[in-house]
Amino acid sequence: MLTLELARQLCEISRETNRQVGVLISRRGDIHYVVVGDHRQIVIPSLDEFRSGESRLKGLRLVHTHLNGEALTRDDLTDLALLRLDYISAVTVEENGLPGRVYSAHLIPENPDGRYWLQTEPLHPARMDLDFAGFIRDLEDQIARTQRTRRVASRERAILIRVETDPRSRVDTLPELKELAESCGVEVFDSITQHRPEIDPKYLMGRGKLADVVIRALQIGANLLIFDHELTPAQVRSITDFTELKVIDRTQVILGIFAQRAHSRDGKIQVELAQLKYMLPRLIEKNTAMSRLTGGIGGTGPGETKLEINRRRVRDRIHRLEGALKGIQRGRSTRRAGRERAGLPVISIVGYTNAGKSTLLNALTHSDVLAEDRLFATLDPKSSRLRFPRDSEAVVTDTVGFIRNLPRELFAAFRATLEELHEADVLVHLIDVSNPAFEEHIAAVEKILAELGIAAKPTIRVFNKEDRVADKELLAALCRRFNAIAVSARNPATFGPLLERLEWLVRQRPAEEPAPQPEQEFTVPEPEPLAGAQ
Repeated sequence: MLTLELARQLCEISRETNRQVGVLISRRGDIHYVVVGDHRQIVIPSLDEFRSGESRLKGLRLVHTHLNGEALTRDDLTDLALLRLDYISAVTVEENGLPGRVYSAHLIPENPDGRYWLQTEPLHPARMDLDFAGFIRDLEDQIARTQRTRRVASRERAILIRVETDPRSRVDTLPELKELAESCGVEVFDSITQHRPEIDPKYLMGRGKLADVVIRALQIGANLLIFDHELTPAQVRSITDFTELKVIDRTQVILGIFAQRAHSRDGKIQVELAQLKYMLPRLIEKNTAMSRLTGGIGGTGPGETKLEINRRRVRDRIHRLEGALKGIQRGRSTRRAGRERAGLPVISIVGYTNAGKSTLLNALTHSDVLAEDRLFATLDPKSSRLRFPRDSEAVVTDTVGFIRNLPRELFAAFRATLEELHEADVLVHLIDVSNPAFEEHIAAVEKILAELGIAAKPTIRVFNKEDRVADKELLAALCRRFNAIAVSARNPATFGPLLERLEWLVRQRPAEEPAPQPEQEFTVPEPEPLAGAQ
């Protein structure tokens, strides 16, 4: 494992140069690298040619010197974990240039204590007689058994990450990201928030903190990092290269959910268009990061075709899909014209995703639109007739759910869907009052309505899931504060005040429709800039 002769040679060189000196040794005993640092540390070169699997180690052990008699440092242990080295040893250099004690550590399989390495008792090189080959075989067998158990339990295992630069922020967005990830079939193992003055342009978070994240991922068996930000292509490459883990961002998670939920031709076209528009600026060069992007269209990897061919194909596909969307818009315009000729007012239900819009539509109109307790269950607008108690009628439309920082690619792709809102006479803003973050949800929805240019339409705020609020006095106070009506979409007996208000509002609409106005220009809101990103 470590001969006394090798230890003496390293210590002599280290004392003469006043620098740390190290060697990387293969399992066959070959020295692949000689590393010379300064008096405090060494920097290990790239080891890309030595690829380790999830259940295998790198096949290299590091032996290096310490000039001040110190044990293994935090940097040493971090290198051991990040690089998945077989073993790491630090030989202390005595004043006479001879080797002193040797501090060593190695990785260990998953354990109840959550430790990832084990530091052994310091020994003199002459006493190190470990059967290294047999030890490594047994260690990798134990790690492999642990990994097989994990693979059975879960396909994707994620750590959620957010970097917060605003010290005044009190909004915790990671629970929502967790719900998004779980909607994609991802098992969330942990979540981490780092507070720092500004975003790191390369790694988003600090390099040291990112190293801690990787160690945590190794400890708990996570294979995926999900960032609650929109990452630049350069950031994806940098983080992927540093961690050797799959890296995706919030936008990719939402696109993945939409891809799973899209069943109609209209929905599939809109989702594919959004995916392609997200991918196009990221087709900048062939790199391993591109193979880690989720929601890919076509199934080809970065090395299978030439870059320019990929770009051209994506642009051509976008052009065809945009043409198909124009056809969808024309079809919906025809249906809207039919409703106008019938003289029926239109009520559109809007709200944050999973607020209960489809459930409310079903209860009001006795229809059977798919309603599930999950994010983005409805991607296509659904319309049904509502008969009021006084025998008047209206058309009620359910729309796609909104979400904080809706990806601009989705915003643009779902233009045909969102344009339905411009034709509405009344908006029902449905709010899940049982959600602790309902105020943030209100703000997010109203921001999108403003961006669509329809914030001035007659709107009723409706607090849904009132049956889940135990404190009825608090609920009444919230209704007064937000000028809202409380209902339970699963209990039509609570609809009385809502129906009265809706019928009164639709009766207030002009008897004659105004002359058609020029089509309002639809603009896609730019995402909030990520400070320091490039």
